[in-house]
Amino acid sequence: MPGTTQWVLGVDSGGSGVRVAVTRADGSGGPGPVADDRPVATGAHGIDAASLLDRVLPRAAGLLREVSAGSLAAACVGAAGMATLGDDLRARLPAALEDAFGVRALALAGDAVTAYAGALGLRPGVVVAAGTGLIALGTSGEVWRRADGWGHLLGDAGGGAWIGRAGLDAAMRAYDGRAGGSAALLACAQERFGPAGAMPSVLYPRTDRPAVLASFAPDVARCAAQDPVASEILRQAAQHILESAAAARPQQPGEIEVGLAGGLFKMGEPLLGPLRDQAEWLLPDAVLVPAAGDPLDGALLIARALHRGALALPVDGAMLHAVRR
Repeated sequence: MPGTTQWVLGVDSGGSGVRVAVTRADGSGGPGPVADDRPVATGAHGIDAASLLDRVLPRAAGLLREVSAGSLAAACVGAAGMATLGDDLRARLPAALEDAFGVRALALAGDAVTAYAGALGLRPGVVVAAGTGLIALGTSGEVWRRADGWGHLLGDAGGGAWIGRAGLDAAMRAYDGRAGGSAALLACAQERFGPAGAMPSVLYPRTDRPAVLASFAPDVARCAAQDPVASEILRQAAQHILESAAAARPQQPGEIEVGLAGGLFKMGEPLLGPLRDQAEWLLPDAVLVPAAGDPLDGALLIARALHRGALALPVDGAMLHAVRR
């Protein structure tokens, strides 16, 4: 109906749970987001659509009641693992969201894509999304270029788990009296995890080892100003970050923006300083910029663009899948 406000839905699903928000399709805002701190289940068919819908549908309905609306013009669901584990979501979400809210335009995106859109919008560039893990994603608007994001056993070089693991290695070297050890990091490790000799029994049984390793990254940053070993770990992390950004850089001439997204960069100057220092030769013609928004902001931006028919990001069926019904 002419003059009726239209609304779009954004969803951000990751290891810490699900966040849901609605905003006006013209971008003029809406109520604050709501969250469910239960992560979506993953099963034999990948990310479980029923589990995600159980978290999203009641929260989206509540937000629509809050704004006195009964339907949604478009939606974007961003989820960690969408590219490789999203078959159940791609099969079931379009009909489910249409039945619940009349959604006729739906984007299903990897969390790296929503992080990209939140950080840089829809324009060409590169985004490094770094928290516990790390992935770099770049585009000229035609195809996605990805680097890393392979998990703490195979990659995620320079991410929080990588930094924490390197810091704990230096701590145990100091405990043993081996070269490359750091007494400062040993003290921090024992304060956080208990006696060094007992740390294997504390860490190895944990099912959330990447997050536990990443919890030590802030200790490495705090030690970096006075401890050369900690400082070198962050220099190496910055090098890995820039190498991933360079690998994801789209093949186009001229200056390019590199957005720094995710909680890792909140450690500030201990990491940002080495990034700036090494960017001149590892990533020439790049401008490092802070992220303008987070992945939920990116999901809402993608939903609005899809509604307008102006989604200027590569739709490849895996990283970004779009459905119009």
